[in-house]
Amino acid sequence: MQAMGNTDILSIQLYTLRSLGDLDRVLDAVKDAGYRYVETIGSHLDDAENVRTKLDARGLKVSSSHVSLAALRERLDVVVEACRILGFDQLFMPSVSPAKRHGDAAFWRALGRELGKIAGYMRGQGIAFGYHNHDWEFARKEGEKTALELIFEAATDGPLAWQVDIAWVVRAGADPKEWMHRYRNRIVSAHVKDIAPQGQNEDQDGWADVGAGVLDWHELWQAARAAGAKWMVVEHDKPSNPAESARASCAFISRMGI
Repeated sequence: MQAMGNTDILSIQLYTLRSLGDLDRVLDAVKDAGYRYVETIGSHLDDAENVRTKLDARGLKVSSSHVSLAALRERLDVVVEACRILGFDQLFMPSVSPAKRHGDAAFWRALGRELGKIAGYMRGQGIAFGYHNHDWEFARKEGEKTALELIFEAATDGPLAWQVDIAWVVRAGADPKEWMHRYRNRIVSAHVKDIAPQGQNEDQDGWADVGAGVLDWHELWQAARAAGAKWMVVEHDKPSNPAESARASCAFISRMGI
């Protein structure tokens, strides 16, 4: 399945290194850890020219980005232009607000319809637009239907993509391989993070560097790629040492040999 090496499709979500402070320090840590691609966050799109200069200076490129729904609603033209400036073609809404995470079925259907329309517009701009999950989208909202199912149903047959965050699927108590197979026509990217053994890394919200946790990333990597993931994006939601976490995850993935 995989003609390229792991690091050729490997990126890192810059949210992982946010506690390092300014973008120069973040990008230096990314470069030193061995990555060649990054996934930006929404605020980077508001300063795309400056971000591009900093990336170019380090030989880094952008695989994809997260963007808020508010930005898509309020300054869609700015977002599209930023995609062009930074040279990437995958864009994801990363989350709903905390107040909306337990919304009812009507909320999730309305969200799906809106995201489906945005995805249709973005496709015309040459951009794959999708949704990124956490665990709350796997709560049942309408009979046995989960919020995630309602989102994709409401998007109908439109091009709404999925960036599957595999570890969050596991935290939801769901089978990631089953869900990835089910939505293999929507998956274009996967988040690569790990879950610490029970009782460990509590100061990191129970997350672990990739390869240091309980997930079988040899198997999950192949499943994500088979389901259509073009990019595999490392993320750690709360690392105690962001630079070392980024390095350790990259090193493990480089050694996987698949």
